[in-house]
Amino acid sequence: MNSDRKTVTMLDVAREAGVALGTVSKVINHQPVGEKYRKKVQDAAQRLGYQYNATGKALRTNRTDMIAVIIPNTVNPYFALLVHYLNLELEKRNNKMLLCFTEYDRSRENEFIEMAQLNRVDGIIALTYNPKLSIPEGIPFVTIDRFFSSSVPCVASDNFGGGVLAAKKLKELGCRKIAMLFTGSPLTSEPSKRKDGFASCSIEMGMPFEVKVVPPDHPIEDYGAFLREHFREGRLEFDGLFVGTDQQAWEVIQILKEMGVRVPEDVQVIGFDGIEMFGNHGYIVSTIVQPVREIAEVCASLVLSDERSRQPSLVCLPVRYAYGGTTRDA
Repeated sequence: MNSDRKTVTMLDVAREAGVALGTVSKVINHQPVGEKYRKKVQDAAQRLGYQYNATGKALRTNRTDMIAVIIPNTVNPYFALLVHYLNLELEKRNNKMLLCFTEYDRSRENEFIEMAQLNRVDGIIALTYNPKLSIPEGIPFVTIDRFFSSSVPCVASDNFGGGVLAAKKLKELGCRKIAMLFTGSPLTSEPSKRKDGFASCSIEMGMPFEVKVVPPDHPIEDYGAFLREHFREGRLEFDGLFVGTDQQAWEVIQILKEMGVRVPEDVQVIGFDGIEMFGNHGYIVSTIVQPVREIAEVCASLVLSDERSRQPSLVCLPVRYAYGGTTRDA
C-alpha cells in the first residue's frame, strides 16, 4: 500500500456525489436524509474508498456509539437469544455492540468493565455473578436479573410470577405431588424468586411439594441423586417437576429416561426460559417463557436514555406458559 496516498475526506465524498457536505455528514452519522441522496453518498464513498473515522467523531461529540454487553457465553441458548435481540435493538438505535464473554469467571467481569471504560463505550449492559462487582460511576450501566441499587436499573422477568404459574399449571394438569429443582446462588438475584413463587403458590393451593436447592458446581449430579432418593418400587414420588431453567429441565428428563420414568406419562416437567429448538422450531420442554425481545428493548432504551435520574430501579416484565411436549396439555 502506498503510504503517500491522500486520505479521502467527507468533502471529497460530497464532491464525488454532487451533494452538500451536510448531506454526507447526515448519511455517515445515520441521520434522516432522502433515500436518493443516501444512495449517492454511499456509492461515492465506496468508489473513493472512504473510511469513517469513529475515533475522530468520539473526540468531537464525546460519544462512540458503542455499548458493551457483558454476558457469560452464547453456548447457553437463552444467552444466545438475548445477545441476538440486544444487538438488534442497539442497531435500531445506531449503536454497535462490544460483546464480552466471561465464561462465568467473576474476575473477568470487572476486567471487562475496565476495558469498556478504556474504550470509552457509551454504556454497559451486564448479566453478572461477581458478588464484588465494581459498578463504574459516570457511565450508564444496566444490569439483567440482578438488583444493585436504586441508581442502577435492573431489567428482569417476573420470576416470582413464573414460579406461581408453574405450580398452578402442574396442579391444573392433574399433578398431586410436585417438586422444584433449583440451582442456588450466593447472590440476591431476581431468578431466585422462581422458587419463592413456586413454594408460596403450592402452600396456598394446599399442594404437597418439595424444593431441592443444589449448589451451582454440579447441579445435574445432585438433581439425579435427589430423584433417585425419591424413586421407590419403580415409581417416582412426584408426578410434576418444575426445573429452574429449560436447559436443566432437558437434562433432568434424560436422567428420568435412564430411570425408566416416562415424560409426560409418569411425570410432567416444566422448565423456565422459553428456549426453542433451532431458534424457532418449538420449545424443547414445556416452559415459562421469558420475554427476551422485550428485555433487550428495555435494556437498550435505558442504557441510551438521557434521563438517568428518572430511570426505574427495577423493570419487571411478564412471563407466560408454553407447551413443549413434556406436559399432558396437548
